[in-house]
Amino acid sequence: MRVYFDNAATTAISPEVIEVMTNCMQEQYGNPSSIHADGRRVRAAIEEARKKVATCIGASIGEIFFTSGGTESNNMALKCAVRDLGVTRIISAPTEHHCILHTLEALEKYHHVKVEYLDVCNKGKTTLDQLEKLLVNGSGQTTLVSLMHANNEIGTMIDIDKLSELCQQHNAFLHSDTVQTVGHFPIDVDQTKIHFLSGAAHKFHGPKGVGFVYINNDVTIKPFIDGGAQERNMRGGTENVYGIVGLAKALELAVEHMESRRQHIESIKNYMAEQLKSNFQDIQFNGDMDGDSLYTVLSVSFPPSPKSEMLLLSLDISGISASGGSACSSGAETGSHVMQAIKAVPGRKTIRFSFSHYNTKEEVDFVIEKLKTVIPQLMDA
Repeated sequence: MRVYFDNAATTAISPEVIEVMTNCMQEQYGNPSSIHADGRRVRAAIEEARKKVATCIGASIGEIFFTSGGTESNNMALKCAVRDLGVTRIISAPTEHHCILHTLEALEKYHHVKVEYLDVCNKGKTTLDQLEKLLVNGSGQTTLVSLMHANNEIGTMIDIDKLSELCQQHNAFLHSDTVQTVGHFPIDVDQTKIHFLSGAAHKFHGPKGVGFVYINNDVTIKPFIDGGAQERNMRGGTENVYGIVGLAKALELAVEHMESRRQHIESIKNYMAEQLKSNFQDIQFNGDMDGDSLYTVLSVSFPPSPKSEMLLLSLDISGISASGGSACSSGAETGSHVMQAIKAVPGRKTIRFSFSHYNTKEEVDFVIEKLKTVIPQLMDA
């Protein structure tokens, strides 16, 4: 038996998504930029996918641009905001995904953008009060606020509606990395004013290598990738047709079944938290467990042991796929920047278990039984 509890890193592709992608591969092989019938048919498939995505998040069709995934979408939003909107200051948080933090470092170094980071508490939360003070003190500067909707490692969420209201009050642009929440939480950009928003198909049971960026119609930016006229001149290069079709189907399914999936996943997460507390001593959970939190993620802090660094590998050997943090940082020598930011206790080992509607309580039982063997071995080493 093998248990997959690393859905925050990537999810299994839904069978329905595989079916529509396979049909597209077999039947719609024309180049969407070609003017003949085969090309027009593929172009229509892309535009139908764009319509589906727009409908799912309350956007207009012209506000959706397909990309290679969340990293490109976030880069596009931040870099184009600086280049084309005159942004000279960006406010963010030290717990953002590395594709945000490294982009901010590059903008600071090469474009002399002033980057300011909000404080985070031990649950990973920022405060709107501090953000407002920074916005007030920076009046006169063209400012972009970039804060992720839900943290990918510990699940802590922001109130995106209140964040939007605050940015509007102070004429700041707003970008949110919503890679972990698109398809899992209701998002309506018609109701919540936001300038940039990003999503990635493989986080909601779609294919890897495709995503989208929402760009509000009030924002005018220049192409991010120069080339042909694809994506309405915003992103040159022949479109990933099969990926785009798969993304749209996956998001459509995620939104349609959002509530039933959420109820199931929450029951799995809560059951695992209860079993961990019942069967092991000194178990702690990272993030805002009592507040708004990403229901797909359970970040568990295990007590120190002589070989605690072996815990993740031991789980893998035992047939359990989990994570020590962001999958994008796997293999890095340094510890999680999120754990450092929330001042996690040194010596404790954090494991991120993340769930999908495909998981079961029987799988949780399997993990608990394996941990009963693994943890004593690491403690006695």
